[in-house]
Amino acid sequence: MDILHTKLHLLEQYLKALGSAAVAFSGGVDSAFLMTAAHRTLGKQAIAVTARSCAFPERELREARELAKAEGIRHIEFDFPAFEVDGFAKNPPDRCYHCKTAILKQMRTIAKAEGLSHIIEGSNVDDAKDYRPGTKAICEQGILSPLKEAGLTKKEIRQLSKEWGLPTWNKQSAACLASRFAYGEPITEKKLSMVEQAEDYLRDQGFGQLRVRVHGNLARLELTGEDFEQAAGQAKRQEIFRKLQALGFTYVTLDLCGYRMGSMNEALEID
Repeated sequence: MDILHTKLHLLEQYLKALGSAAVAFSGGVDSAFLMTAAHRTLGKQAIAVTARSCAFPERELREARELAKAEGIRHIEFDFPAFEVDGFAKNPPDRCYHCKTAILKQMRTIAKAEGLSHIIEGSNVDDAKDYRPGTKAICEQGILSPLKEAGLTKKEIRQLSKEWGLPTWNKQSAACLASRFAYGEPITEKKLSMVEQAEDYLRDQGFGQLRVRVHGNLARLELTGEDFEQAAGQAKRQEIFRKLQALGFTYVTLDLCGYRMGSMNEALEID
């Protein structure tokens, strides 16, 4: 057995030992793979749970629903009022910690009502490379991270997802819309909607991995390789500017460094 499938075996044994679990399911690469692995291992003793909120893109929610249905796993959704979380709107550097703590507490209530022993989530070993205050919430709430325990990387999760025929194997990385705001930049429902509409527009134009970051009334576009070159062309540049201006942004700029995960963290001083 090669290293990849040895890790898969470890994951399956880990899940089997849990007996039952509620999977924190966003529809992304990691949580989709974990949901599928849990369902294949635990059957009806595994369910998927998704938080609906204004910070969770509608496109992602639709895809999560479709995938759970295709995999035949029971999918529970609950409404999460993000703006009721202390500090969410003010957007401090540890915003994710407060938000994730509240979400996981609601998930715990659901898991208990369903008679499930554990809550599991999709962090992998690569996630330790970035500043993730939500990790503290995961630890404090006693949430398990099976992919990390099995030593799986993002690349390996994509590879196994492809072997299993999951449509998420080559899906672009996604994240909560609140992560688009510079720390200290107030988050409003209007601006969350502006970001979602802007990113939906760009994806509909054929752009791949991207982020629309918010700095006041300026939208900073992070694109990759050929997408950057296409967006920088005269005609497309003007088209993008007009569209985002119509959505409410005054200025639109292309980030010369292109897309990278957690770019807002670059301004933080982290010990």
